[in-house]
Amino acid sequence: MKLGIDIGGTFTDFVLFNTNNKQLFFTKTLTTYPDPTVGIFNGIQEIREKYGFKVEELSDIVHGTTLVTNAVIERKGAKTAFITTAGFEDVLEIGREMRYDIYDIFLSMPKPLVPRNLRMGVQERIDTHGNVLEPLETNTLDTLAEELNKNGIESVGICLLNSFVNTAHEKAIGEFLKEKVPNVYYSLSSEIMPEVREYERSSATAMNAYVQPITDKYLKDFEEQLRQSNYEGNINIMISSGKLTTIDGARKSPIHLLESGPAGGAMAGVFYGSLLNEENLLCFDMGGTTAKACVIYEGKPEITNHFEAARVKRFKKGSGLPVRIPVIDLIEIGAGGGSIARVNSMGLLTVGPDSASSTPGPACYNLGGTQPTVTDADLVLGYLNPDYFLGGEMTLSVEAARNAIQKTLAEPLGISIEEAAMGIHKIVNENMANAARVHVLEKGMDPRHFNMIGFGGAGPVHAFGVAKLLNASRLIIPVGAGVTSALGFLVSPVASEKIQSHIAELGNINWSEVNAFLSEMEEEGIQFLENSGISKENATVERIVDMRYTGQGHEITITLPEGPLGLEQVDEIRARFKKEYEFRYNRSIEGIDLEMVTWRVVVQGPIPEMTVHQFTEVKSDKEAFKGNRQVYFEETGYLDCPVYDRYLLKTNEPFDGPAIIEETESTTVIGINTTVHLDRNKNIIIDLRG
Repeated sequence: MKLGIDIGGTFTDFVLFNTNNKQLFFTKTLTTYPDPTVGIFNGIQEIREKYGFKVEELSDIVHGTTLVTNAVIERKGAKTAFITTAGFEDVLEIGREMRYDIYDIFLSMPKPLVPRNLRMGVQERIDTHGNVLEPLETNTLDTLAEELNKNGIESVGICLLNSFVNTAHEKAIGEFLKEKVPNVYYSLSSEIMPEVREYERSSATAMNAYVQPITDKYLKDFEEQLRQSNYEGNINIMISSGKLTTIDGARKSPIHLLESGPAGGAMAGVFYGSLLNEENLLCFDMGGTTAKACVIYEGKPEITNHFEAARVKRFKKGSGLPVRIPVIDLIEIGAGGGSIARVNSMGLLTVGPDSASSTPGPACYNLGGTQPTVTDADLVLGYLNPDYFLGGEMTLSVEAARNAIQKTLAEPLGISIEEAAMGIHKIVNENMANAARVHVLEKGMDPRHFNMIGFGGAGPVHAFGVAKLLNASRLIIPVGAGVTSALGFLVSPVASEKIQSHIAELGNINWSEVNAFLSEMEEEGIQFLENSGISKENATVERIVDMRYTGQGHEITITLPEGPLGLEQVDEIRARFKKEYEFRYNRSIEGIDLEMVTWRVVVQGPIPEMTVHQFTEVKSDKEAFKGNRQVYFEETGYLDCPVYDRYLLKTNEPFDGPAIIEETESTTVIGINTTVHLDRNKNIIIDLRG
């Protein structure tokens, strides 16, 4: 038995997979604040009561969490100090000295996670080749330790200049802290992000130190509670690149958990793409707090090493704290089921990015929320069944939703409640479609060439509208759509990624030196997998390098040829770079040599196999048709719309929209002029072009 657990801003999702009979079991619970482990064990208890499985029967648990992201965004991390080379204490503040919006005279930049009085310099200097120019002045470390104790520091980030080529001074400071200040956590940049660029490396190290104490405590408590519940299996954590790490690896480098949940959704998209023979897919994932879009191209999500956390302006690149970690490239906006709608100062209807989350939640939850949200609008429009939310486990109040929309939106705008609700629904769809369109176009691709897969608790309600706006030809709503990110955890491999910056021109490079450190990185990755119970024979190795034309400031990533590298591989490497560069920029530059900057070795275990037979307790002799209800569509107003039970729909028996298809974890809304059928795996396939 394998269990995937995804903590979202509103709901915590669970997917249980029985490897013997290949059945899937789903459930959702409200996310609990401030301690999300309460919600986790509520869900585990619910699984036990609904399906009769016990914790001790589980062999694997895979977990994804928003804890790290929330701590950075809300500035609720540990009290952190930052140690760097003397004279570079202000790197976190200075950054790249770039304005992310040159026309904004009231521009505000993200504040460093570590204030100036807690950023400390030590006398030392290493050059770009790793030579020691000035030895580490160890007699000042005692004074530094006193400062840490005096200020009640919980965690320390250590990032010395050029430590990525010579780690000796950083490790010496780390050993000193371990001996003299044993209760303080510390993070070394040479372990967190051993790459060139001191600002990005400093930012990542400071962020890792900032979140490490709370993440360490959370994961430690999570593991202890599981062990106390008689669980003896493996525990893996989803990281931002769509791979799994061990719980110890996550505790050491929690920064890699920044995009944990969304990565699960992307990996589920890869899984369903393979299942459906769809190499190119646009994943649309909408939950209670945010909506995400991700491109699956030729069966893989794109991995980027350029990521920003806690942006001051959500959609403005450069307005956040940079973290050069491997992250699945996706676009995210504040548009979820709990996103709050209001009339702005210009008298216009706006939605989000702030969310009612699970506490107090949308007005229709009757848990204290009074502001109208996307879920309230969907309920008023008839898309949601008030008596079948979460399969009937939670009853929604139509009256509370209508009152919230009327008081806050309809009356101020002078429109009907239905018009206001449809306005909310349309704005969310337009916002997501626009964001997804730009995301695809920035990659040099045409969104019309991608079919769309929609999931998340609110995703199937809005996926039809978004797909129509993007002019997609086909929309897929997979089995378990409401908990798909958690399912993605169960089809992701355990992996290790090692990084090293080594700058050299392609035409003048010491291949013996390169082969030596690549082999060392590969061995470290294999050792990590073996410690996780995966043999060397079952590991696959991918070697990657970030390259650029000599003199450029940024790189693109290519895969290196297999085997030892030498002069024989130079032409192949050059050709791969040119192909990728032309794909991105529609041109190449002649007469300039290429420069290798950062090398990466990814060692991963096998991708878990899974089928998608969902367990249901319904009887097959029942009819899928549940009756009609009044549903509001923009083109027609209210219609007497047929409603179906997803679990009872028969495969390969097409029917026409409009229709509502209900299941426990979500509801699929299908508009007019469409044809719908279930494929052999019970996925809903919607033909958007009639």
